[in-house]
Amino acid sequence: MLSLPIMPTLFRFILVLGTLAALGYGAMWALATFVTPQQREITVVVPAARFVK
Repeated sequence: MLSLPIMPTLFRFILVLGTLAALGYGAMWALATFVTPQQREITVVVPAARFVK
């Protein structure tokens, strides 16, 4: 039977974090590249108290 070498815990932790970071980066890149936001008008009501200081 083959005995696989045991991977050190710190190296495994860094490998998992790197993989998760790469997946997150890839997801953000895909959203920024393939999704086009729709433009629309926005109306914001500003209270009069903000003008008087």
